[in-house]
Amino acid sequence: MAVVELRGISKSFGAIRALNGVDLTIERGEAIGLMGDNGAGKSTLMKIIAGNFPPTSGDFLIDGLPVHFSRPIEARQKGIEIVYQDLALCDNLTAAQNVFLGRELKRGFGPIRFLDHGAMNARAAKLFAELKSETRPRDLVRQMSGGQRQAVAIARTRLSDPKLVLMDEPTAAISVRQVKEVLDLILRLKETGHAVILVSHRMPDVFTVCDRVAVLRRGEKVADKPVRNSSPEEVTGLITGALAAA
Repeated sequence: MAVVELRGISKSFGAIRALNGVDLTIERGEAIGLMGDNGAGKSTLMKIIAGNFPPTSGDFLIDGLPVHFSRPIEARQKGIEIVYQDLALCDNLTAAQNVFLGRELKRGFGPIRFLDHGAMNARAAKLFAELKSETRPRDLVRQMSGGQRQAVAIARTRLSDPKLVLMDEPTAAISVRQVKEVLDLILRLKETGHAVILVSHRMPDVFTVCDRVAVLRRGEKVADKPVRNSSPEEVTGLITGALAAA
């Protein structure tokens, strides 16, 4: 059974139709590369899955059961986490503090409660170890590389052991070495049974870590196939319209 299944998802903003009848399924331990030009509908689809706004029409199922989200917290409660392109990290806080931001662990007696920094550091260290990242819980985010920042953002999603992790352009504007770190993190997520949807303009990234590639053009899905049966040239043709569908 698919972790997430979208059936005929459409979204309109007034007279503008951003998505038109999009179907998409994803299994546990699978990564899908979601590609398309600017304005193709990728961000709209991601925001629907993440609970930012509901679809105009269509069905959204998790583990075979229909769901309806009106807020991101509802999607999170159903096991969907998202790593935004800007990562939404606080530079003045440590890695562990960012991992637990809004979900801090506390200890104490009765009404007197204190933040349990020791427990949060220990849990964050375990998450970084599982991701095979060299990020340390007490390091300040402002001193980190792009790859380490991604590790913090991904560790934050792992805190709730989600079914699906959405990643929005995680390798944009970082070095070649840091790109490899991020791709390794995605592989770790797959190995631990998490489903991943990777939105990216970088063809090599998608063909390195993804099992399937789905292409949107003008709000419609024009391809959804295993990466082994496709090629960067074919995907480029689908994105630009040189190929109608695949």
